[in-house]
Amino acid sequence: QVQLVESGGGLVQAGGSLRLSCAASGRTFSTYAMGWFRQAPGKEREFVAAIRWSGGRTFGTTYYAGSMKGRVSISRDNAKNTVYLQLNSLKPEDTAVYYCAAGSTGRSPQEYDYWGQGTQVTVSS
Repeated sequence: QVQLVESGGGLVQAGGSLRLSCAASGRTFSTYAMGWFRQAPGKEREFVAAIRWSGGRTFGTTYYAGSMKGRVSISRDNAKNTVYLQLNSLKPEDTAVYYCAAGSTGRSPQEYDYWGQGTQVTVSS
């Protein structure tokens, strides 16, 4: 069982940056692949990034959505049971609730086993 709690969202101006954190509980966190999704009002939940577990403290193969590649970076620290999402050069269209998920590196929400409650990111123009 893994429980996930996101933080770090907020209001930022276009061009700004945010770092989202996802704190996980559960002894097997380090073995889980982790992902980030986002969902804007009236839209489907959308894949943002994912990271595998490689056995080391922080290293893992990463995957990104094409729409955000170059502006987003996912990382993890297994010693802290935390996965991060660095968002740069934010645009108003990045406004959404961002969710952390565990269990896969896939691009479909159905592939993930556990979800956090989400953190709101609002980008003003």
